[in-house]
Amino acid sequence: MLLAILVSNSAGNILLERFNGIPSEERLHWRTFMVKLGADNLKGARNEELFVASQKSVYIVYTVLGGVCIYIVGKDDYDELALTEVMFVITSSIKDACGKSPSERLFLDKYGKICLCLDEIVWQGILENTEKERIKRLIGLKPPNPTES
Repeated sequence: MLLAILVSNSAGNILLERFNGIPSEERLHWRTFMVKLGADNLKGARNEELFVASQKSVYIVYTVLGGVCIYIVGKDDYDELALTEVMFVITSSIKDACGKSPSERLFLDKYGKICLCLDEIVWQGILENTEKERIKRLIGLKPPNPTES
């Protein structure tokens, strides 16, 4: 299961978070842990250079993409190799949504579109879509208009 997806700026402020299967009382611990992990290891990291950490039976893959840091936490079937694939799909979708590697401002400007992409990639902790074109097509769909018959 994918337990968490977290995006922060370089100062460690959380810009986006998605938790699955983590009780609300443990979320602060995970936020703090991941931001500290990034602060310790991501300074001077190349764009999209992947880092891996593990804590007990949980794996964490994290990277820098432009002006934001992305963290993904998984367990069971989502080991470091599976999380690497998830990270690739998420980073490429964010770059597509923003048109390039995002600064913090560009990320926040495209926040809605990025959230739609994440919704199509991960659903309730399970990887749903990995195909770039399918994700683009799905986020372009509009809800039905209830006034039309």
